[in-house]
Amino acid sequence: MEGSLLFITYIFLIAAVLLGLFSLWRLNKLLSYSIHAFLFLAFVTMTAALIMRSVAAGRLPFANLYEFSLLFTWGILLSHFISFRFIKSEMATVIITLLATFILSFSRSLISDPRPLLPALQSIWLQIHVFTAVIAYGAFALSFCLGLIYILKEKGFTGLGETALPPAKIDNLLYRVVAIGFFFMTLVLITGAIWAEEVWGRWWGWDPKETWALITWLIYAAYLHARKTYGWRGRRAAIMAVVGFLAVLFTLFGVSLLLPGVHSYI
Repeated sequence: MEGSLLFITYIFLIAAVLLGLFSLWRLNKLLSYSIHAFLFLAFVTMTAALIMRSVAAGRLPFANLYEFSLLFTWGILLSHFISFRFIKSEMATVIITLLATFILSFSRSLISDPRPLLPALQSIWLQIHVFTAVIAYGAFALSFCLGLIYILKEKGFTGLGETALPPAKIDNLLYRVVAIGFFFMTLVLITGAIWAEEVWGRWWGWDPKETWALITWLIYAAYLHARKTYGWRGRRAAIMAVVGFLAVLFTLFGVSLLLPGVHSYI
């Protein structure tokens, strides 16, 4: 049942991507409604799949990289629906839908059967840690989309349905979204440290996952500091947002698959 729901989610996302790409050429209200209808259906079926996974496993779905990839996809879609009233951008919709589709597609290579939690994962702090990570990563995914749009507009791609979203507004929205993501990323580090002390008896061990999570936090901290102190805006801020999200992806997938450590089961 879970697999069928995820397949349906994938179909809805592909439909939204195709309609979204077409909308960049010629947009109308019916097309816009159709795109968001497919995205809403994808969010509903994704939520249902996560519920089915939870029921089958007898726990919340956060025990391994496959399950967090599903949560990440869900968080990206959630961030889009929360922000859409402020970011009415066809290009943002296309990019974030492509991103969700990519991560959901990649998760299929990580698929695993539901199983009981390992002792190290049986902690309320881990649940809070994962919850804050989903919010932080969803916000950073949105900031990646905004940063990419800013760079494209600066390069002269003006015929992309973005006339209603001027560069100054993109830059301001980018700052606010990064600030939200940074707050929750800070909570990710704090709750992760508390969990580590509870499980391994130490707050910090420079495990590859911990190290790259800190690097990601520092990139976004540098962005906020540069904006407040040196007035960094525009292209430089957009590039930092893009680089920051690449660090997020490497922290989640690259470290988990390439660098062994105590988080290897994640």
